[in-house]
Amino acid sequence: MKTLVCEAPGNFRYHDSDIPALTENHTILKIKTIGICGTDLHAFEGTQPFFSYPRILGHELAGEIVAAHGAPGFSVGEAVTFLPYFNCGHCIACRNGKTNCCTSMKVFGVHIDGGMSEFISVPSDKLVHAEGLAFEELALVEPLAIGAHAIRRAEVTANDTVLVVGAGPIGLGVMEFARIAGAKVIGLDIHAGRLQFCKEKIQLEYGINGLTQDVARELARLTNGDMPTIVVDATGSLKAINKGFEYLSHGGKYVLVGLQGGEIAFSHPEFHKREATLMSSRNATRADFEYVISCIKSGLITPSNYITHRVRFSEVESDFNSWLDPATNVIKAMAFLD
Repeated sequence: MKTLVCEAPGNFRYHDSDIPALTENHTILKIKTIGICGTDLHAFEGTQPFFSYPRILGHELAGEIVAAHGAPGFSVGEAVTFLPYFNCGHCIACRNGKTNCCTSMKVFGVHIDGGMSEFISVPSDKLVHAEGLAFEELALVEPLAIGAHAIRRAEVTANDTVLVVGAGPIGLGVMEFARIAGAKVIGLDIHAGRLQFCKEKIQLEYGINGLTQDVARELARLTNGDMPTIVVDATGSLKAINKGFEYLSHGGKYVLVGLQGGEIAFSHPEFHKREATLMSSRNATRADFEYVISCIKSGLITPSNYITHRVRFSEVESDFNSWLDPATNVIKAMAFLD
């Protein structure tokens, strides 16, 4: 089988390898679609924190069951996706049901080799039924679940105004689920094309360009001076994260979805007087995956809106570098296998 390995930053190479053997409590999947994630792009350019090489990337995946052990309710030939967060099951986070932030978390395609391959082996208890979704829809469940988890963690309601900083794929998902929760949603980005994409594809009503507009003034205008009750960073940019503290209302919540490797800094008096809440949002849970699937099935989200680039798996090596260029206007690239 063919496997694409990121051997070092900027260096991809296809390898021939054996199809994985079936082992206890694991399932062999024939991969059908691979979504290209921001994590994959950062790993390729050498900016992903806590990363080592060589590594097989890919964790936004959909496939067909070839063989399975310990997978009751699943059958050979069935279309599935899976939770790519492999947790230990016994640490304090796992015992408390927070499997998404396990102390020994191994994210498929990040901490361990992932799914840019024709066949993979995954733990059977991570499988998720397709529920009738197409393969490319299934491959989008994981990134959408990141947004769903952030909104659920922030306990967003119809009384909230949610500012989402960053209009990439994760930010788009955050905006979608904030909208579904009934909140007033404001998108902030420095790329006019992405803001326009949000307006056209996900009906974002309020967009602010951080390069050409006075962000604080626009937020004050849109909120009648209150400022957003919830700010979500989906950029992973240190500058953007630090700036985000200034946009928060009194009594508000700041949710960090984007990840960067440095230290954040903010004014303690300003944060304290707001009695603000700072929280991170990591990965997602099975409940988030199931919620995303139900939203897609009910038409609340249209996954095809996200896919701007489609390539064959054999073309990923040659096309990947171009997706780092903002001029390509990539939102979500999707690789397809036969």
